Amino acid sequence: MILKRLQLETNLADPTNCYIIVDEESKEAMVIDPASHAEEICDMLEILHAKLKYIYLTHCHGDHTGAVVDLQNRYGAKVLIERTESENLRNPEITLNYYIGIPDIRLEEDSRIDDNDLIHLGELEFRVIHTPGHTNGGTSLYCEKEKMLFSGDTLFRGTWGRTDLPTGGLVDIMDSITNKLMVLPEDTICYPGHGKSTMIREEKPIYLELREREL
Repeated sequence: MILKRLQLETNLADPTNCYIIVDEESKEAMVIDPASHAEEICDMLEILHAKLKYIYLTHCHGDHTGAVVDLQNRYGAKVLIERTESENLRNPEITLNYYIGIPDIRLEEDSRIDDNDLIHLGELEFRVIHTPGHTNGGTSLYCEKEKMLFSGDTLFRGTWGRTDLPTGGLVDIMDSITNKLMVLPEDTICYPGHGKSTMIREEKPIYLELREREL
């Protein structure tokens, strides 16, 4: 597997982590959360000689979707998003595009995904984990073979995603993290939607023992 992280600026304070995953044999690629700057994403895909197959959206917020249309138009890649979140994608009060300062462009998904669906990229396999809390249709993406988790805005290094936005909820996000993510192998590397990566073992004390994360 080839993994690249692009930190893409939006109108928010923190850049969004956009991940490019490439299967080394087939060169099939997936872009997770293309927030903005489509040309930067395209340049990296060209450098990697990658064939973009999927655009995966962990949730519908505008700071994760700004470059979707450009990538769709250029590569014809399929947009994947959770079933409930596909409806949120059409609601500007939930996408928060206006608040973020992004034009309200209508996005169309190609496939609606559900909890435990499997996504294949060459020889790589990813499992969808429905992790509501930041939004009610948010998901994380887990690759058991590579011990990688892409957690969107559900789980961050030392904290969790906001729950005060439309369709979010503290009880939901704690349930998602504690019962769906903390049960993954401890050596799983977590790649969040913003900020630095972490590991499941480093986050467990926060949720299972109510202790602060060790720096």
